[in-house]
Amino acid sequence: MNKKAPTAPLPDEKRIASLVKELISLLGEDPSREGLVKTPERVAKSLAFLTRGYRQNLRKVVNGAKFASGTNHMVVLRDIELYSLCEHHMLPFYGSCSIGYISRGKVLGVSKLARIVDMFARRLQIQERMTEQIANAVMEEAGAEGVGVVINARHLCMMMRGVEKKNSQMTTSAVLGSFRSDEKVRQEFLSLVHG
Repeated sequence: MNKKAPTAPLPDEKRIASLVKELISLLGEDPSREGLVKTPERVAKSLAFLTRGYRQNLRKVVNGAKFASGTNHMVVLRDIELYSLCEHHMLPFYGSCSIGYISRGKVLGVSKLARIVDMFARRLQIQERMTEQIANAVMEEAGAEGVGVVINARHLCMMMRGVEKKNSQMTTSAVLGSFRSDEKVRQEFLSLVHG
């Protein structure tokens, strides 16, 4: 897990803008046209924002927001919206993530679950890996007995190019600890997520 200080450097926005300007020209457009003059800089800033997860680490994201709790019941946060970029085409995919865990003496601040999702979504990603990364991060930071993560997302690389299946939606899940070993726990989580 990424506990240490981030190693990814800040993006060189000036260089990215230069490459985007060249790309616009290679696509057959005039980068000096009124509507495109500032596009390279906008794209560079946008890409820096959309990949900021590379420059975050789990410890700073959670920021000590772990609270003692005598309960060991299931905690579920549903429908956390997410936006990411497909690593194969750099086109967006978007959807929602639901996280459940059974605490062992401490719970995470609820907003931290959403921040963990964002940390992994704001990278070039595939949905399958991101689902596992989120589950492992929650398991590690919460010290949980078990964790479940379900992501439902729509991928523009499937919708606006390639097979052009506009209504396709991908679902991935990762279950760890008691969510994997105990079918009743897993079923409770899935019924809460889909309820």
